[in-house]
Amino acid sequence: MKPVTVIVNGGAGKGHDDQAAEELRARLREAGLDAELVLARDGEEMIATARRALEDGARMVAAGGGDGTINAVASVMAGSGVHFGVLPLGTLNHFAKDLGIPLDLDEAVRNLAGGVPRQVDVGEVNGRIFLNNSSLGLYPDIVRDREKQQRRLGRGKWPAALWASLAALRRYPFLSMRLTVKGETLARRTPFVFIGNNRYTMQGLAIGERDRLDDGLLSLYVAQHPTRLGLLRFAVDALLGKLGSERDFDVLEAEGFEIDTHHKRLHVATDGEVTQMDTPLRYRVRPGALTVLVPAATMESTTTTTTSGKELDPHAHTRSPL
Repeated sequence: MKPVTVIVNGGAGKGHDDQAAEELRARLREAGLDAELVLARDGEEMIATARRALEDGARMVAAGGGDGTINAVASVMAGSGVHFGVLPLGTLNHFAKDLGIPLDLDEAVRNLAGGVPRQVDVGEVNGRIFLNNSSLGLYPDIVRDREKQQRRLGRGKWPAALWASLAALRRYPFLSMRLTVKGETLARRTPFVFIGNNRYTMQGLAIGERDRLDDGLLSLYVAQHPTRLGLLRFAVDALLGKLGSERDFDVLEAEGFEIDTHHKRLHVATDGEVTQMDTPLRYRVRPGALTVLVPAATMESTTTTTTSGKELDPHAHTRSPL
């Protein structure tokens, strides 16, 4: 393989086919990059291609697709020290937005050629990384239900998501958990747990973007007891890539923590992909593990931010098991 490898999610449908790949190859050449472009059919092929590129001495590996695709390739790149490029070809593109990577394809390609390296953190749970966030409870359940409806009933993504959200509303599900952090154990019963890679800013009533991805911490948001209408709002916000209102969450920041439940296995979402994991869930941050190419202007304008919301106090809650 060539010193520059670009891996594109070829299984994403329209816009990621052979014709689009040829057009992207032309853009790469125009930017001065002699790159190997690979249309990968699934996550396994993306990971295998990234590993092969590193073994062959690639000086840069880029991923083209949505946040799930970016995550798959980044899982190989984390800790390698090799430059990682991002072509945001998905719907939400949270990771690219938070790093100031252009969403316009031509500008994103130029960033591969002329961007500067920036070391950013990645989150990890039981050995699986996440670039944006991980979640438990309501969101993973809705995603699983939505995917079942898409497969079995042939419904579109958003109609299936609506039906899945309504089903969750009828169940009114809650997760009983024990959170161990900084030597203390907190008992919680909640419908939704959100773990962010670094600190998500709260602007007005919305928990949205991150100003930094190199603070070396995870942010934990535990939803308080909502009404059924509030539960539906949680579901809609999560599916749109949002978190909701700051008044609905308790907040904690740490380098790592452990979450346990009475379930031996739990469905866990990482950057929108749902997998089943053994409990307890051990979360940690890996500071500076990923070297991402970003526009020079982004490096110059990096600023600090603070989080509002009610902070979880380990000494204010019961330490007895649920």
